[in-house]
Amino acid sequence: MLIRYKKSFEKIAMGLLSFMPEVSDVKTLQDIIKEYDFNPDWSLFLWKEVDILGAIGVRVEGDEVIIQHVSVNPSHRNSGIGKQMIQRMRTHFGDEFRVCADVATESFVEKCDEESASSQI
Repeated sequence: MLIRYKKSFEKIAMGLLSFMPEVSDVKTLQDIIKEYDFNPDWSLFLWKEVDILGAIGVRVEGDEVIIQHVSVNPSHRNSGIGKQMIQRMRTHFGDEFRVCADVATESFVEKCDEESASSQI
């Protein structure tokens, strides 16, 4: 289940985002979280089953919602959580916005889209 990030989940969100290669230090991570806290065009969502296992962050630019952060707890990778988060973003924003990826998430989003397309054949 996808839930909207709130300040009480800050440490969990920071932990998940720290697994991303482009987040190289604590200062960068703090800046990213601060942007999600204060920028109305940035939204962070967390994937919760029993525990919070993933995070996906987007920013709105015009008529696009750009997926800019995707992270899954390493112990739960390769179980489809990332793909489910991408699909939920498309469902959540797809009627109003075109959902796409930025440079950092592009290959992962394309892979998820290809898997979704091949499973529908």
